[in-house]
Amino acid sequence: MRLVIARCSVDYAGRLTAHLPSAPRLILVKADGSVSIHADDRAYKPLNWMSPPCTLKEGAGDEKGVWTVTNKAGEKLIITMEEVLHDSSHELGVDPGLIKDGVEAHLQELLADRIDTLGEGYSLIRREYMTAIGPVDILCRDAEGQTVAVEIKRRGEIDGVEQLTRYLELLNRDPHLAPVRGIFAAQEIKPQARVLATDRGIGCTVLDYDALRGIEDDKLRLF
Repeated sequence: MRLVIARCSVDYAGRLTAHLPSAPRLILVKADGSVSIHADDRAYKPLNWMSPPCTLKEGAGDEKGVWTVTNKAGEKLIITMEEVLHDSSHELGVDPGLIKDGVEAHLQELLADRIDTLGEGYSLIRREYMTAIGPVDILCRDAEGQTVAVEIKRRGEIDGVEQLTRYLELLNRDPHLAPVRGIFAAQEIKPQARVLATDRGIGCTVLDYDALRGIEDDKLRLF
């Protein structure tokens, strides 16, 4: 990973145009080829980014200090450096990945086995479908054959919706999968997360852990 702290401006040219005026920012260049620009707020979310596969060209001569990041669709992220305050590279090695807690891992396994819980006619493509930014919990198809990405949480909060949003953005760039819609599935979904998901066109499904395990609810039984 390469870490660059610089006073810079950023221009994006693609499906739309966007401009970030000059300010000190953190630029991350990861081993997977992705480039992201961060401010000292907004938690983990970058101001702008280019997902892999993409190429980074550092200008020379009159263009020195100008980075041009281009993806396979021809979209460009142009970073104009005014002052570099820090530039270092670090080898992080292979990451072991996120280890889900027992309930989340079991929910994923159970839902994959009972994929029709999401609706009649659903079929599983695979669990842990790998992308450049991590694995999608479940990738499946609905009754109409549309690809569906499912993110599973024990407790559904806003960060889970944000995670699924990033997966959907990446998956929809693959012509073999697009269009891909999302389902946010959890045992409990917080109201704020549901509002955000709905606003982004993501469906929400509340999972009944016991029902998925085949355990009937006997609370209402008289005998």
